[in-house]
Amino acid sequence: MCLKMLRLLFLVAMAVVTAKVQNDPAANQIVIFKEKSKGPVATMTTAAGAPIEQKEATVTLNERLIFNEYFMDTMTHLVRERTPERLVHAKAGGAFGYFEVTHDITDICKAKLFSKVGKKTPIAARFSPVVVERGGIDTSRDARGFALKFYTEDGNFDIVGFNTPMYVYKDPLLFPTFVRAQKRNPATNLLDPNMLWDFLTLRPESLHMFLLVFGDRGIPDGYRHMPGFGIHTFQVVNKHGDSHFIRFHFRPDAGIKNLRSEEARKLAGTDPDYATRDLYRAIGEGKFPSWTASIQVLSEEDVKEADFDVFDVTRVLPLDKYPLRPLGRFVLNKNPVNYFAEIEQLAYSPANLVPGILGGPDKVFEARRLAYRDAQYYRLGSNFFNIPVNCPLQNKAFPYNRDGVPPVKDNQKDIPNYYPNSFHGPVPYKEHDKVELIEIHQISRIISNKRGSCISMKWSQKKGRG
Repeated sequence: MCLKMLRLLFLVAMAVVTAKVQNDPAANQIVIFKEKSKGPVATMTTAAGAPIEQKEATVTLNERLIFNEYFMDTMTHLVRERTPERLVHAKAGGAFGYFEVTHDITDICKAKLFSKVGKKTPIAARFSPVVVERGGIDTSRDARGFALKFYTEDGNFDIVGFNTPMYVYKDPLLFPTFVRAQKRNPATNLLDPNMLWDFLTLRPESLHMFLLVFGDRGIPDGYRHMPGFGIHTFQVVNKHGDSHFIRFHFRPDAGIKNLRSEEARKLAGTDPDYATRDLYRAIGEGKFPSWTASIQVLSEEDVKEADFDVFDVTRVLPLDKYPLRPLGRFVLNKNPVNYFAEIEQLAYSPANLVPGILGGPDKVFEARRLAYRDAQYYRLGSNFFNIPVNCPLQNKAFPYNRDGVPPVKDNQKDIPNYYPNSFHGPVPYKEHDKVELIEIHQISRIISNKRGSCISMKWSQKKGRG
């Protein structure tokens, strides 16, 4: 009798587990595809489109390999299936959705994506640990990238932010040092905490961010419960040419949740893709995650009167002095159909700006405009903007760029390939009373190796109109 009860309990437990798996869109994706496709979706072909005969796809023994195009096609492609890994933010989860304006900010910003309450703009989001390599874990104690691409009617606008409201350093010259200090020791090929702590103690400004990384907020409980911040103080202009300065904040509507170290260690062993799986599963089940977007706003007078550098990315802007102003919310309601095509090839850049948003005047922002573009050229080629997920959705791009490594799409067809020209090629638009990004002067914190002292900075600005 006891044995029968045990067998019954075992069968019930297995039924519960099976039911749970069957209802999990992340674990059951390939089964769901089978159910909805109702049979083979097509006849197999080579990459050139020629149909493949069954014997060629089944066996090569005692056959001439070089004449089997299926074998040649798949074998030669296999070793070319990986693009260079991102130096940082190599592993990620991502999804698509929309941003909706809930509050009017046209008094400070003329960007069309914020033009009226209720307006929706398609977006792509990518969330990523900073240091973890492509095959690593989602539950590392590390900062996280929080990147949003807005597909506006004026082209793509990218916010390449973090889950911390501040950044590590204010001088971009330190970027290679910071990255290498967190990567593998060149002698041992092991992660070496001595290197990171050496960097942190030599650059005390970095401890502001790492107090969060080493604290209770250091391991987010998945991406759905993770906040995001633009980190830079962006200059924006309204239709009258008046400048304001804003910082972006994105707070998860499901609440901010984080993991304790012990729980994170267990998940690293049982589910290294915990955050990626959680995001995919939630969207697949129709539990669409959302974030409330707010901004801190400073006038030109606020900037001049501030007793600290409001453009210093290692600092936060005090909320009691510059309170949050509601802006909108974004919702992620669509999983990628193909991860490589839509998330791995998703290319962000702070240089992707639109009229009304001038970017940040600080040197870190300026350096990122170069670094991100250069990284995408290396990883994806000079025509990475032609990869569908990086193309503007609501307008067509008309650059004068031609040729190069595919994809080139239609290669701008028969349009003239130089500017200026007299043959009706694309022409620039004229903006009256054009406002330029302000120039600021920042004095670096000078560190003494012996005392670790630092010198505060002053700043000045210069504004020009064209």
